[in-house]
Amino acid sequence: MNSLSQALSLEGRALHHAGQLTQAQQKYDQALQIQPDNAETLLLLGALAYQTGDLVRAAELIAKSVAINPGNAGAFCNLGVVQNSLKRHREAVASYDRAIALRSDYADAFSNRGNALNALKQYADAINSYDRALALNPALVEAHYNRATALIELGRHSVAIGGYDRAIALRPTFAAAHYNRGDCLYTLHKHQAAVESYDRAIALRPDHALTHYNRGNALFDLRQYAAAVASYDRAIGIDAKQPDVFANRGNALREMRQYGAAVDSYDQALAIKPGIEGVYGVRLHSRMNACDWRGIADEIDELTNRIEAGWDSTPPFCVLGISSDPALQLRAAQHWAAAKHPADEALGPIAPRPPGSKIRIAYFSADFRNHSVSFLTAGLFEAHDRTRFEVIGFSFGPDTQDDMRCRLEAGFDTFVDVRGKSDTDIASLARSMNIDIAIDLASFTQGSRTGIFALRAAPVQVSYLGYPGTMGAPYMDYLIADPVLIPPDCRRHYAEKIMVLPSFQVNDSQRPISDRVFTRETLGLPQTGFVFCCFNNSYKITPLTFASWMRILARVEGSVLLLYAENDQMPDNLHREAVQAGIAPQRLVFTGLLPPADYLARYRCADLFLDTLPYNAGTTASDALRMGLPLLTCTGDALASRMAASLLTAMDVPDLITSTEAGYEDLAVELATNAARLQLIKTRLQRNRPTAALFDTVGFARHLEAAFSKAFERHLAGLPPDHIVVEAQGIAKA
Repeated sequence: MNSLSQALSLEGRALHHAGQLTQAQQKYDQALQIQPDNAETLLLLGALAYQTGDLVRAAELIAKSVAINPGNAGAFCNLGVVQNSLKRHREAVASYDRAIALRSDYADAFSNRGNALNALKQYADAINSYDRALALNPALVEAHYNRATALIELGRHSVAIGGYDRAIALRPTFAAAHYNRGDCLYTLHKHQAAVESYDRAIALRPDHALTHYNRGNALFDLRQYAAAVASYDRAIGIDAKQPDVFANRGNALREMRQYGAAVDSYDQALAIKPGIEGVYGVRLHSRMNACDWRGIADEIDELTNRIEAGWDSTPPFCVLGISSDPALQLRAAQHWAAAKHPADEALGPIAPRPPGSKIRIAYFSADFRNHSVSFLTAGLFEAHDRTRFEVIGFSFGPDTQDDMRCRLEAGFDTFVDVRGKSDTDIASLARSMNIDIAIDLASFTQGSRTGIFALRAAPVQVSYLGYPGTMGAPYMDYLIADPVLIPPDCRRHYAEKIMVLPSFQVNDSQRPISDRVFTRETLGLPQTGFVFCCFNNSYKITPLTFASWMRILARVEGSVLLLYAENDQMPDNLHREAVQAGIAPQRLVFTGLLPPADYLARYRCADLFLDTLPYNAGTTASDALRMGLPLLTCTGDALASRMAASLLTAMDVPDLITSTEAGYEDLAVELATNAARLQLIKTRLQRNRPTAALFDTVGFARHLEAAFSKAFERHLAGLPPDHIVVEAQGIAKA
């Protein structure tokens, strides 16, 4: 090496180390003018170019260096780093391979090689490379971190957490590791632990908006909605340009029943990203919850157009209350399932196995507690024939330890709390338990875990009760209904094959009813006058239904309408609508939430239940009929629009079913003004209740078991799902 060139290069290196990069470059350039083939100076100048962001020149200089001195492992490793930064990942792998060939114990080269393979999405090979690096140097923090990131890409979140833990043990201030650890825990549905990891990340880096946002999501899933809003607000304070933060903030406010504030938050999301999927639907649903109908017809038309055109994947639940068109509901469900819950073949097909001595059926729910779904189904789980069926409960909702939860835990043969498990872990567990038929009681309702079924938890999968419509998903084999709920000519609007039972809704014969006596005075009702009521959720009340109610009140002098107010905004909005319809606001009386047994007793104060359309009463309908209260319905075309008609048929009082707006109003007026006719119907309800199909829990269980047996028989025969019709005596026909 030329002595002057060497001296200049040494001067440049000293300046380089001192951070005087411009002066260092001048010295390196002078050294190369004297000796252009000086490999060491080329390498140093290449490193300087990399530092200053001139990646192309850095690659050229280091490539010249290794061409002159191909025995320098470090130079090949540096070349790989530059090539990786230039997204020339395959070239980077080759450079790292050259470095490793020269120095087999080169831990950094193995680690960096893993980074390049990660970028190429060759995650298994990347993990192998990180493993080689860590075997040589277990203290490589970045290798632990990047290996965990590769594991996430392979869906191995539980293992990835261990990698982040090792990185954090070596560097406790590694904020990104705490953050990614939180994301892993969130994916595994370990939401409280995720919040704790996010908290540690925030303590180290409080200005990271995404950590606050994901912390809000974890708190949302823990149903700590106010805390979730606070986290979203902090994220917005750092970065106010992310539409998803505003959208999820709206979702939390909606769960808090602050519908006006939720709409404002959705509006901010739409202002940032007008095409953001799903927000238009939940925004409209929030307005329906508040009964804020100003301009609502145009918004319904807009959402309908978006769904029909395939522009918007809105939660299908939002569609049930605005349209009775089963084709529209199918399209909305198909969009949602494809966008949010596509079929997942990660676990592969379920291996064929010989049938056991019993059919193993498993019910999956977030609502195994004091909840309307459990109020209906508790007796069913107990009534199943244990000589033919083994009954398992998979719970992924909160462990409330209320009376219903305790009853349900005892009512199943096996009860499994899977709250802290991922969808993959739950589906794998169901497979390992040899579940034959998996029944989704949540479907597209709050707390649902559709991903379990997308992975296929069992050979036969059934949607029932929680969501009154099609799921539009190819992995759901059957939907439980009856001939009234889904007539044969409507089956084409449902993605599932239909299990047609004599009556679709199960009811628990052991529902406790309070002895509490509700007087007109305690409910705020006038001392005289006919009492119409509707205890359906507020989003089921549409402008058209309300207009019918107002015309009915106008025709029945002195009558009042008793409604369930599930939020503070609803009464004011409906009072305004009543005044506009010419009805005194005091003729609308609002009542609130009660314990289940008292809630049933309250029905005794009403004279006639007025149903809603297009989303009928479900549980509230059977509750009214249980209490001997006549229920008047008007049917539509979709499943949700025919529920009350199904229940009235099962109660053998079909004369309370109407099909037109005029017929609905006329019959309401007739029953309110003809006490004798109304009393005859009440007498029939009381007489029919002990023997009606609607409240025959054991009979329903036998019919359902007949359908399950036929479906499983088809599976064992290698036949695809097909419609199954169960006759009243329990005979199932495909």
